[in-house]
Amino acid sequence: MEMEKRYKIVFTLVALSLLLLAQQGLVDRAGMQYTESGFKRALVTFAVARGLNGVISVAQGTEVAVQPAGVGINFTPGEILDPINDLIERFSWVMLASTTSLGLQKVLLQIFASPHFTLLLALTMGVGLVLLWRRGIGWEGLTLFCYRTTLLLLVLRFAVPVVALGNELLFTTFLQPQYESSTQGIMQARDDIGSINRASGVAGVTQDDSLLGRAREWYQSTLAGMDLEAVLQRYQQAAANVSEQLIQLIVIFLLQTVLLPLLFLWGIGRVLRQLYTLPRPW
Repeated sequence: MEMEKRYKIVFTLVALSLLLLAQQGLVDRAGMQYTESGFKRALVTFAVARGLNGVISVAQGTEVAVQPAGVGINFTPGEILDPINDLIERFSWVMLASTTSLGLQKVLLQIFASPHFTLLLALTMGVGLVLLWRRGIGWEGLTLFCYRTTLLLLVLRFAVPVVALGNELLFTTFLQPQYESSTQGIMQARDDIGSINRASGVAGVTQDDSLLGRAREWYQSTLAGMDLEAVLQRYQQAAANVSEQLIQLIVIFLLQTVLLPLLFLWGIGRVLRQLYTLPRPW
């Protein structure tokens, strides 16, 4: 009998502490702040990747015309960037999924942190505590129902903020250096390719059938061929590590916005299933 009373006291104190924490909203504000931070980070990264996609598209549309012996040949140096452009398209889908996941977390956080949900939790917990301390026959089923419902509501109330806190802790502890270096590398590649585009432009050669005109065309074609090799080398240098940096960012955002939330939800489901199969502890 004394042990049963201790269980009830401990359960009551824990329940009231959690209710006070839910009412204060400290965890919710921290979770919302971290979710907003992750959402903005994803949008900025997405914008940087789309900027790189834009300068690559310009490079792919830039042609260098070479006309040796009057035969026109057009080269597109930007085609060397095709594999990176394809990877950016895949990266765009990952970022769309990541921003959608973070946006969904924001909505769920707002719902479960609302005064209506907190009121529902308080009412269910209050009824459960009253039934817990009321020694009467026939109330066991209703008490157990309130006990399990309160557990479910508490999990829903704090699950999303805990996921946000865990994500931010994981990011600041392990992922931030890789994220910053990869983002900086992509921005540098975007600027370098953009400067190459502006420097190379579209080289065209006009047709002139005179002897002097043909000599001029031959000279310009030779220079264009030399410039083409230089442009190709500059594109290769600018995009040397972009693929690796994009893959690092894909891993970071998939881990933060897809794998970790799914793993956490799986763990919560396991815990709830175990709690629902246990009898009440008094």
